[in-house]
Amino acid sequence: MKKQNFYIVILCIALLSACKKDLNQLPANQNQASASQNDVQNGKQFPNYVHNEILVKFKKGIQESIRTNILTRINGTVSEKVLTKTMQRFGDNEGFLVVHTPLAALDAISKVKTLPEIEYAEPNFIYQHDAVSDDPYYTNGSLWGMYGDATNPFDQYGSQAGEAWAAGHTGSTNVVVGVIDEGAMYGHPDLKANIKNPVEFNGFAGVDDDGNGFVDDIHGWDFVSNNNSTYDGSQDDHGTHVSGTIGAKGANGIGVAGVCWKVRIISAKFLGINGGTTANAVKAVDYITNLKIINHYNLVATNNSWGGGGYSQALYDAISRANAQNILFIAAAGNGGTDGIGDNNDIVNNYPSNYNLPNVIAVAAITSSGGLASFSNYGATTVDLGAPGVGIYSTLPAINGTATYGSYSGTSMATPHVTGAAALYASTHPGATAAQIKAAILNSTIPTVSLQGKTVTGGRLNVSGF
Repeated sequence: MKKQNFYIVILCIALLSACKKDLNQLPANQNQASASQNDVQNGKQFPNYVHNEILVKFKKGIQESIRTNILTRINGTVSEKVLTKTMQRFGDNEGFLVVHTPLAALDAISKVKTLPEIEYAEPNFIYQHDAVSDDPYYTNGSLWGMYGDATNPFDQYGSQAGEAWAAGHTGSTNVVVGVIDEGAMYGHPDLKANIKNPVEFNGFAGVDDDGNGFVDDIHGWDFVSNNNSTYDGSQDDHGTHVSGTIGAKGANGIGVAGVCWKVRIISAKFLGINGGTTANAVKAVDYITNLKIINHYNLVATNNSWGGGGYSQALYDAISRANAQNILFIAAAGNGGTDGIGDNNDIVNNYPSNYNLPNVIAVAAITSSGGLASFSNYGATTVDLGAPGVGIYSTLPAINGTATYGSYSGTSMATPHVTGAAALYASTHPGATAAQIKAAILNSTIPTVSLQGKTVTGGRLNVSGF
């Protein structure tokens, strides 16, 4: 084993509801941070793209001298060329450029985007976070999102995961999902068994065992700092919480249980304290796609509890490449605008959940009484289903050395219930395609009054239905 095990003494703390995480809070340095569309808002709004920076993709075969002349029009200098192995596998040897310019980003784009040599020019958008269990938070009534109408405790508006567990469906370590988010506390007692990149975890220190260009990506990769340290402390709470809902180990007598007790989770960290950029989001999506290709993992889905910015051709292309490899892109529907009230995504686009690609599943949030959460976006043609997203308990980073748990709300919290469901279905249906898994999830939803006319299915997640 490449990475030594973490042995953390855990103290299970029953957190008072008044201590819920406020996902509205933005970082102190807000100059380049956008208001999150996937977590309940606090009414503040900030620019949602990097100032004085754009993404430029030239058409194939454009001479270097012509490229230089075009960039000179905006006094542009290349900060980075993004060319992932996944792009190359799909025949794209051009990639795209991250270009710094003294001009305002939108002004610079307007000067070059219509030129015949340009494939696209766009902002570098900033995104933010959008069997029977004996685990204490399950047995004490806190983990309602995992309950069903036949579980004990019960809640008919839960995901019905408890009923799937009772039928012996608790997941498989042969199934892999990617969490594209912040990092996650891979040493957390409820997560350490499941967060690992198997080939690297069992490989040799200092060696790129799978040849993907990332040395010792044991738990994944940090595209913010460009290293293998995917967990950097308490600021990685959102990614830790999301990961726990997907795959916290069940029946271990501590903490919480995820939808899938047995699963492999790989972190693709692109969100930092100031959010994350389109350029890094593309790298993260392509990183996960390439892992499936080179390692032949049964990698079925990525969880995307984030949003912000506008339409990005670069990100669309990355999600499309994932689709070609049968990887679902499960995305938060978003949490409204500055007023904190859910928006209609059929009218107001929310990205990335609104990308019109077959592998995208957009998820709204519901309450424990079956209502559409007041902050949750919806859309009769753009949001697929609802899932538990209010008062969701899950794993959190350590405080003073002790791993913790807490309750968060948001479409960010609803989304991992669906990602866990995808992994659970794949564990009992080997070889299932992305289209088959998506159809199974959507066709098994339970009709719900609050979601009628508000989602494609008009229903809520039902993990026991497939």
